[in-house]
Amino acid sequence: MSGHGHGHSHGCGCEGEHEPAERGLEYGLYQRIDLEKLQCLNESRDGDGKQVFKPWDRRNERDKFVESDADEELLFNIPFTGSVKLKGIIISGEDDDSHPAEIRLYKNIPQMSFDDTGKEPEQAFRLNRDPAAELEYPTKISRFSNVNHLSIHISKNFGAESTRVYYIGLRGEYSEAHRHEVTICNYEAAANPADHKVESIIPQTNFIS
Repeated sequence: MSGHGHGHSHGCGCEGEHEPAERGLEYGLYQRIDLEKLQCLNESRDGDGKQVFKPWDRRNERDKFVESDADEELLFNIPFTGSVKLKGIIISGEDDDSHPAEIRLYKNIPQMSFDDTGKEPEQAFRLNRDPAAELEYPTKISRFSNVNHLSIHISKNFGAESTRVYYIGLRGEYSEAHRHEVTICNYEAAANPADHKVESIIPQTNFIS
């Protein structure tokens, strides 16, 4: 009987493993970030802010993180390579007072600075400590349906002098940037006159001479 019980619990475990794989696909927006242009203001070490945007299956790794410098605030300026419909966000930190306690989201304000954080955000969240990266905060999709640039302002933590973040997950949908569509239109315009195509099949020498 105990053997059967063990087998059953193992079966449940396997079913549970399928769910993160699907969520991993949903949390694939990190691949659509223009990392070269991503900024993290008030990071204690240059470049660390880029490292917290990583694959779903690496969300619990602790070797890469960003820590705030002068105070507890961090400001991420995140440009995407196209247009994003943001549906949810996960922020994971240490299981102590350095974990972010509040975030404010802004859209389409490139090069945002701390001086700009007085503006009304598109949405703000009070966070719970989430060292396992399990808590998703759903966004108001109507406000985040056409996002080319996302700013995440971590305005406070739970009382520590500095803030530490291990993982930021962004869930949503992605569409190509408009400039690609313009390029396609240009190609179509160049090849538009159908009679030229027909002529080029037969008297090709005319074009060479």
